[in-house]
Amino acid sequence: MERSTKDVWVGLFVLLGAAALLFLALKSANLLTLQWNASYQVSARFDNIGGLKPKAPVKSSGVVVGHVDAIRFDDKTYQARVLLRMDQRYAFPKDSTLKILTSGLLGEQYVGIEAGAEPDNLAEGDTISQTQSAVVLENLISQFLYSKAADGPSGSTK
Repeated sequence: MERSTKDVWVGLFVLLGAAALLFLALKSANLLTLQWNASYQVSARFDNIGGLKPKAPVKSSGVVVGHVDAIRFDDKTYQARVLLRMDQRYAFPKDSTLKILTSGLLGEQYVGIEAGAEPDNLAEGDTISQTQSAVVLENLISQFLYSKAADGPSGSTK
C-alpha cells in the first residue's frame, strides 16, 4: 500500500513538471498569452506589414503595452488591417503613430507606438491613421543594387 501511494505522488510530480515545461515552452515561443488586465482594441492600416505576426508585441519606449490581436487584408484599400489589443492602463493620444520595427538586424517584428500630443486618448474601436510600414530588407538591397547599377561603372579611368 505504501508503494502505490509513493507512485501516485511521483506521478503527480512528473505531471506538474511536464505541465510547467509546456507552459514555459508556449510562453517563450509567444504562443500563449495570459492576460487578466482590462484592454481595448484599436486598428491601423499598413501598406506592408513584412513578417509581422499575430501575438507580436506592441511596444512604447521598449515597454510592452499590448499585442497584435489579428491581421486581415482589406480588399477595398488593398492594405493590411492590423488589430491591436492595448492594455487599459496605458493611454495613448489619438494622434499617436505606429511603426513596424524589427528586433535586431534580422529578428522578429513588432509594432512600435509613439505618443502624439492630442488631449483625447484612444478608445475601443478607434483607428490609428498615421502608420509607417515595415522596412523589408530585400527591397533595401534591390534599391541599393539598382542605384549602383544606374551610377555606371565606378572604376573608369581617363
